[in-house]
Amino acid sequence: MDYTEQPNQRWGGGSVVLVDSVTRAGESLVVSRRRVAAETPTGPAPTPRDAATGRGHLQSGPETPRLAKFHVPEIVFGSGSLSEAAHAAARLGARRPLLVTDEGLLAAGWPQQLSRHLHDAGMRPAVWSGVTPNPKDHEIAAGHECYRAERCDVLVAVGGGSVIDAAKGIALLAGNGGVITDFEGVDRMVNPIPPMVMVPATSGTGADVSQFCIVTDTLRNTKITILGRALVPDVSVVDPQLLTTMPDWLNAATGLDALTHGIEAYVSRAHNPLTDHHALQAISLVGGHLERTMDHPLEQESRVFMAQAALEAGLAFTNAILGAAHAMSHQVGGLLDLPHGVINGILLPHVVRFNAEPDPARFVPIAQALGFAEVSGGRCSDAMAEDAAEWAAEEVRRLADELGVPKGLAEIGVTEDDVAQLATMTMADACLSTNPREATRDDIEALFRQAL
Repeated sequence: MDYTEQPNQRWGGGSVVLVDSVTRAGESLVVSRRRVAAETPTGPAPTPRDAATGRGHLQSGPETPRLAKFHVPEIVFGSGSLSEAAHAAARLGARRPLLVTDEGLLAAGWPQQLSRHLHDAGMRPAVWSGVTPNPKDHEIAAGHECYRAERCDVLVAVGGGSVIDAAKGIALLAGNGGVITDFEGVDRMVNPIPPMVMVPATSGTGADVSQFCIVTDTLRNTKITILGRALVPDVSVVDPQLLTTMPDWLNAATGLDALTHGIEAYVSRAHNPLTDHHALQAISLVGGHLERTMDHPLEQESRVFMAQAALEAGLAFTNAILGAAHAMSHQVGGLLDLPHGVINGILLPHVVRFNAEPDPARFVPIAQALGFAEVSGGRCSDAMAEDAAEWAAEEVRRLADELGVPKGLAEIGVTEDDVAQLATMTMADACLSTNPREATRDDIEALFRQAL
């Protein structure tokens, strides 16, 4: 499976796309654009047509229409929807589901509620909670042994990205055997896997709708990326009430993860109009509501918006894939076993600047979704696009500061001596293939040093 495409070519005397405004319809983000003919040597450009709302984004070049695939599970969204996970498992034929969770969720009581719903629907669930943050290869193996010993038939997960990735790993081994590290890369699984129902308890990872499974390889101290259509869950049940029990650090980390998903999916080489819409929505929702959830953790409205942000970011990145920030973050997380979203918050401003350097125009709608108001009602010059891209990088850093994210990687334990190894591992990460700017090993080393 090849997720890359040729880099955009600049307009050569054809037409240009201008962003007029980014507006809201309720909580929906609408990007207005208009296309006008470029000025020619013989005279001025013709009068532009009226702007058409909701039809795209600023671009530096034309894109050849191409086939767009959009993988998505069945989604149930809304406060109080937890019980729907039991109905979904029953529809998938579950009799003895394995309920995957962690100790933190058990303390909050959500798995117990879901277990009662499963019992009420006529099932006999087994519960496995041996997952830690950044799930390890040996934990996946232990979960698989539990699945086999209990003769389970369907995976039901309630938790954050670590729990959901662990459930995916267990399902993968249940269908294909072997060890989880055998499946690093794209579409390495051969046989079908058991059905999966996911209930996210954080607002950022998007694992409940994605075709990614991220696992820590404890022999190499790195995170491996497993990617494949089969890993898209059958059903995602998004109940924003579950988000109210997140600790502040986890709320901040997963929120920054959702923001990174949105930004990297929007500029990805594999983006398309379907992913663009969800990516911009996610960026706008995180920018508008993440800080509010930190100050008012029990407020339902902001939790609903952040649940939607996580969902939309997941729909965007599972289809457009990601970029250098995630490729780099995976390596730091594998080395130091730290929260993924916090690492993203440190790296993302540097990656935005790197990717925007040759083509800042793509970052204008991102900046507008975050609140940049200086581009409206007319042509966006190259200088204005550069300003918008830099503003977006600074806004990400401002948000990270507000959430208490360290300024640099050195504050979380990364040293100059780690840079060469981290860069080497980054170059092998699948997420780097869809980064909008080609990145050499020297480029990645330089980015890590900038982020120290």
